[in-house]
This record gives sequence, C-alpha cells and structure tokens, in this order.
Amino acid sequence: MIVTKSWLQEWIDLSGISTEDLAKTLNTIGLEVEAISSYDVPKKIIFGRVVECEKHPDADKLNVCKVDIGSSIRQIVCGASNVREGIDVVVATIGAVMPGGMEIKPVQLRGVDSEGMICSAKEIGLSDCQDGIMEIDSSIGKYKLGDEVSSNPVFSDDIIEIELTANRGDCLSIRGVARDLSAAYDRPLKEKTITDKDDKRVGIGRILTLTHENDLNVNLRYKAVDLKNLTLPFVIKLRLAQIEDKRDTDIDAIMLYATHSSGVILRAYNYDFFREGDDALAKISLSEDKNGYASIMSKEKASTIGIIQEDISRITYNEGTILIEASYIPPEIISRKMLDCKIESGPMYYRTSRGSEPELNQGLNFCLDMIGGNSESAIFGGNIELCDNCEDKVITITKKEIDDIIGAVITKVKITKLLKNLGFDMRKSSADNFVITVPRFRHDISHKQDIVEEIVRLIGIDNIPSKAFVFEEDNRLGSDYEAYKKRSDYRHKAVYSGFFESIHFVFDEKKTLEKYGFETIGEDLDVLNPIVKTLDTLRPTLLTGLLKAASNNSKNGYTSIKLFEVGSLFSPLREESVKMSFLFSGDREKESLSNSGKPTKVDFAYFAQKISDVIGEFELSELTTAHKLSHIYQSAKVIINGESVGEMFRVHPSVEDDYDLDVTYMCELDFEKLPYGLKVASKTSKYQASFKDLSLIMPQSMSYESVKNVITSANVDNLVRFYAVDKYVDESLAENMSLSIRFVLQSDTKTLEEEDITSAMETILESLKGELGIGLR
Repeated sequence: MIVTKSWLQEWIDLSGISTEDLAKTLNTIGLEVEAISSYDVPKKIIFGRVVECEKHPDADKLNVCKVDIGSSIRQIVCGASNVREGIDVVVATIGAVMPGGMEIKPVQLRGVDSEGMICSAKEIGLSDCQDGIMEIDSSIGKYKLGDEVSSNPVFSDDIIEIELTANRGDCLSIRGVARDLSAAYDRPLKEKTITDKDDKRVGIGRILTLTHENDLNVNLRYKAVDLKNLTLPFVIKLRLAQIEDKRDTDIDAIMLYATHSSGVILRAYNYDFFREGDDALAKISLSEDKNGYASIMSKEKASTIGIIQEDISRITYNEGTILIEASYIPPEIISRKMLDCKIESGPMYYRTSRGSEPELNQGLNFCLDMIGGNSESAIFGGNIELCDNCEDKVITITKKEIDDIIGAVITKVKITKLLKNLGFDMRKSSADNFVITVPRFRHDISHKQDIVEEIVRLIGIDNIPSKAFVFEEDNRLGSDYEAYKKRSDYRHKAVYSGFFESIHFVFDEKKTLEKYGFETIGEDLDVLNPIVKTLDTLRPTLLTGLLKAASNNSKNGYTSIKLFEVGSLFSPLREESVKMSFLFSGDREKESLSNSGKPTKVDFAYFAQKISDVIGEFELSELTTAHKLSHIYQSAKVIINGESVGEMFRVHPSVEDDYDLDVTYMCELDFEKLPYGLKVASKTSKYQASFKDLSLIMPQSMSYESVKNVITSANVDNLVRFYAVDKYVDESLAENMSLSIRFVLQSDTKTLEEEDITSAMETILESLKGELGIGLR
C-alpha cells in the first residue's frame, strides 16, 4: 500500500508530525513501513505562466514562449507538444541545477534566445505523470507565480510504502490508514461532507431502474452524471503515477483515485449499454451468472461484483450520461467463491478479496465531488441502492479479561477512547463489561483476543510496563501430553520388536481403496485440489499405504519386511481417528547359520506373538473383514479386556500377487482403545505354580472361544490362566480333533497338592461335559 504524507493530510491533520515520527507510529500500530522516498526539487525551479506562445521561425517542433515568472517575463524556447498560451507551468530558471546534474544557462536554440526551461515531471525528479510538460492547476493548493516549487507540499512530498498483512484490507486506502493514525494520535478523521441539493435536478429514477435476486450478499449504490468537459487535475495524475497505476481514460482515472483514497470500490458504466433504445430507461439487473457469481447484467454481462468489469460496458466517450457504481461484497464470500470456481479477475479483486470499504456513500460522494469540481457535468438527483441484511458482530469482554491478557491495568476510559477512535461501537458497555460492536470494515476481528490486540498495538508494546515472571507449581501435563507420550511409547515398543516405522501422507488413491472394498469420503466432502491423482482422497485405512511401502522394499531385495505406522485416517463423514497398523511379510528372520540359510516364513501365530510384544496380552476371535485385503480363513478380531480393538489377518494371496509380496500378515488397531496408563503393582503368590495339560476331543467345527467361555464361567479355584498349546487332527478322529489346553494353577496361601489340582481339573471337565458335551481324549 503506497501513501504520501500530503495525501494523508487530506484525511487527518498531521501538522507538527515529521515523516520519521509518522513512520515510527505506523510501525508501532502494526502497519509496517517497508520504504520511504522523498522528493527534493532543486532550488530556482519556480511556478510560471505561459502568456504568449508562437511557432519557432526555423523549427517546426519548437515554440517560442513568453513566460511570466512573477518578477519578470522570460523568453523560453520549448519543444513540448502540449505547451500553449494560458497554462501554468514549472520553470527552471537560470542557475538551477537539475537532478541529473545539468545547470540551466542562457542559450540560443536555432537562433532564438532561451532563458530557462519549461519542465516535465521527470525532469525535476518526480514520477512521470503526463506526456510533455506539467500543466499546473489549483489541485496542488495555493501558489503564486515565482514561488519555489519545493515550497509546495505536493512537490516536496514523502512517499511511504506500507507492507500490509493479508487481514488488514481496511487499510488498503488512504482513508483506512488515516483512520488508524486518527486513533494513534487521537486526532479526528476529516470526513468529506457534501450537501446533495436535489431540488432542481432530474431524478435518477427517471432514467434508471434496478432489479435483483435475493440473498446475494451485495451492497450497491448508483449515481448518474451527465458528463461534460472533464479535466483530470494535475494532483490526480501525479498521485496515480506515485502509486504506479494509471488508466486509459480520465473518468477511469478518477474512479481509481477515489477508490485508493476512500477504499470504496467504484466503477463507471456506459449508460447506453443498459438501454435497448434511445428513449428507453436503462435497466440494470443483479443476478447470479452461470458460475454462481453476483453479476451486473443487461443484454450481456456488464461486470462481476468485486472481480472484473467487462470491456463492453466501459465508457468510450468524453461527453454524455454515465452511471457510477459503488459496491461492496464481504471478502470471505468472494474469496470462497473464487476458490470453488476460479475465473479471470481484474485489478480491484485484490481489494475486494481482502475487504473493501462498506460505507459506500462517503466514497461515492468523494468521487462525485471530484467530477463536479473538475468539469461542467450535471449530477442527477437521488440515487438507486440495494442493501443486504447484515447482522452486527458483537464481542463481549470484561475489563479483567483485558488486563489479564495484556498483563497491565489499562483504564476503562482509555480503552473506550481507543476503540471508539478505531470505529468500534461501545454504547452498550457497562461498568465491568465491554459490549463491543465491530465495524463492518474490520473483517479480521472475531474474538476477544483480537480486541485486546487492537488495544495493545495502539498503546504500543513498549509502553506496557515490564513485569517479573511469576513461577507457580502447576501440572501442565494435560491430555495432549498424555496422547503424545502414549504414541511415543507404542512407537518405541514397535521398534524394539523389530518393526520399522513407515510414514505416509494422509491422502490415498480412491480407485485403489474402492477396489479393495474400503468406504471412501463422498464427493461433497472430498479433497478439492489433490496434489496428484494417486493422492485424491483422505485415507480410511493405513493398510494400503503399508502394502505399497512393503512392495517397494520387496522390489529392493528385502526378504523379511516388518513395518508399522501410527497415523490419522478419516471416515466417510470426514471424522478423524488414529490407528496403529503393522505388516510382516516374508521370512521370520535373516538367513544365518542357525537356520541353515533357510529361514521359515512368518505364520499367524508368530505374527500374533510379535504384535503381543508391542501391545501386550490380547485375545483373538473369529472375524470376517469388511474389506477384500484379508484371507477368508485367516482373519481374527483383536480383543483386549473384552473390547474389540482391531483386526489381524493374512493378506489374501491375490493381493500379495498384486504387490509382489511373499506370505504377508497385517494388523490394524484403534489406537485410542489400546491400553495406556500407570503400571500398578499387584501382589503375587510366593508359592510354586503347577501346570496341567488336558487333551480334549471336540468337533472340528467347534470354536475355541466357546470352550474358553465355559472354562472361565466355571470359576475354578486357584486357576490363574489357561491357553491352547496343540491341535491334532487324524483320520481316526473323523470330524473331531484333539485340542491340548495347558492350565496354570497357583494359590496365594499354600503349595497346591495333587488333590487340589485333580479337583480343579474335574470341575473343568464336568463343566465342559455338561455345557458342550466334550471330554478327555
């Protein structure tokens, strides 16, 4: 954002404030000054007036001018195409040293004496603001012929370039920056008050109508002008050159100047574009275009609100009726829409997407005052407007909350004054509470902390007294730390058990996921702009990522692949959860002397033991998985403390072939359900444990889970634990099988005798016989 001191002076009184102090204040209040440049017009360069202008007798492109410089009339030969009698100019007199080092001396040009030089802006060190010499007018303020140009504020100005953060769209105008300075210096903002005398003017309603669709969140205001003899003031030409912007026509230049000054988005339209005949009313329609943007329409589209004006609706004439539009659309709406459906944008989109000025009337009146003061134009009475229904943003905060966040006591009077100067409404505040209505131009204010930040930046962080740190004993280890520590501990356990951590994006390929039966996120919630086509949705599982990683390892020659990952995944409704997954593929171990160079392949039992090394004890029960990665006969549910926490399975051979993998087992667990907490010591028996094996004859179709449930429900005294150790199937057993179960018995009070062990075994056998009809082999 580029401002000049003289331009700011039009909106706030900066008398007594140097440019250095101004820059320091801007930095203090968060408007970082990136660069400052100053004009230094040399001495002996003065204002003059061309009183006579005749063609040079011996040169077609030269003119011989008589120039009044206040103290005398000087003859100057000038080659500028725009020099003519009656204009005020800038004259470098004899003895002046130009910025390039050239000294002005009396000379003869083609035999004619010349005592000075009529200057262009570039020749005296200013921005190149017009072709030919400068044509001075009253827009620069009062001046006399013969006055030094350097004494005029417009010509001895300082240009300040401010680096704005993206949230400060309210400062993308001279008025916006002046508004912050008004609060910082406690000086009133100069508002432009213009009296609209409509009594004897033709009303705009006689030449223009506006129709609109509802709920487009757009504010519009239209004025009509009968344009005639518009002259662009010198100060506008100079300042547009200073901000390094220009327009092709004078009316568009005034629109740009008024927008940069006031912050209101202004456009000028060709009146006839909205008419269907010479006698017809102009008809403007506000509606959505095919892309859903709020647009100004007639026979064709005239503009897209806040984004771009179509060339066909621009003004191409110097005299006649024109329509001037002031518009406002909330930045969050226009930015979100552009993200959803990007279209070509114009130069004003930068302002609207960050937040333009919603007070349309002051910007429109400022523009009309510029046109009226520099032309013979007639302005039609009244205006046509459309206002949206906007709810005020209200923030309630207490005095104590403000003091606690700042760390210092700020008086209520000072807080109220600062916020009022920034445009906040404080009328509903009470003794201890501030009820603050946020002005609509402050799109970045939404929380209590934002209010406090405004107070701090205007008071100045250096003006808040320092306080010593107060250290209090407090347990700061909350749930976030516990979650981090749990993840860290399980990751370390996995590494200690020989697994390598694999880390992937939270994105995956939808086609692959759907191929293997995973339910993915719907289109309305899915990723809008994927990084690549193979990462086009949020992953619902960690398994496919581990398979890809294992495949890459296999192709690199690894025969034993052990991987794990802890990460986020997402449900079809985009609900996030954390899972821990494992993969074991190929050989149990590397080739060595102990296995004669022929290591055995991983199997279900071995894989289950490796998982147990990481997560502790668990049980398995029969499971049919919802996806297609698993082997139909080697899938199990993982149960800890009676709760299902995940699944374990062998990868289906067809999937192993897809990924060029050897025998592969996988496990995916709900990380939130994995046990974690303080280890609690419990009393153990000092007496010897006894082991007893029973071989049971049972149908092959009977599950071990049913046997386990019967034994558990028998509540056998001194039974510590039991587990299956062997299964035997033989033709002699027909459809039955032999299952060997090992029982561990131990008493807290004595060493168990044979009678105690026998009694316990009989109780178990009786329960199995009674419940399941099975017994000893």
